[in-house]
Amino acid sequence: MYEHHYPEKRFNLTLKFLKQHQAPPQSILDLGVENPFSKIMQEQGYNVTNTSGTDLDNDQTEIITSKAQITTAFEIFEHLLSPYEVLKSIQTPYLFASIPLKLWFAKAYQSKADPRDRHFHEFEDWQFDWLLEKSGWKIVDHTKFTNPVNKIGIRPILRQFTPRYYLVYCEKAD
Repeated sequence: MYEHHYPEKRFNLTLKFLKQHQAPPQSILDLGVENPFSKIMQEQGYNVTNTSGTDLDNDQTEIITSKAQITTAFEIFEHLLSPYEVLKSIQTPYLFASIPLKLWFAKAYQSKADPRDRHFHEFEDWQFDWLLEKSGWKIVDHTKFTNPVNKIGIRPILRQFTPRYYLVYCEKAD
């Protein structure tokens, strides 16, 4: 479906989940710089604006001033020191977010090539649910899915049946 070697399963499931709850056309503020999935959302009829790459832990101006109808945050919150502050600053009534789940058989991710690319938080689903609730969001729907890899070893076998991603659709709580 996609031209490059993108994570096709994850993108297909995320797009289906998004369309199930908020069909295009809608305006979306996608947290993080432009990426392959934000381009896919645009191709599917959504009007997507990405944040400019500012450190969202220190500056939520783009989030606060956005006029979008929906905020998306796909694999963003695990990189933030204070996801609570970012979640509190979101002004849109709808939020779609996904996180990689903490796995008992894998350490927290830390890129050797890019010191900014690391996970400060590795959430279990209940921890992320609690964070969303505490920051003023009501989870309407959620799903978990696996992310098998074509490698040999114990961890690749475990990834065949252990959910790796957690995806939620939320609305602002009253």
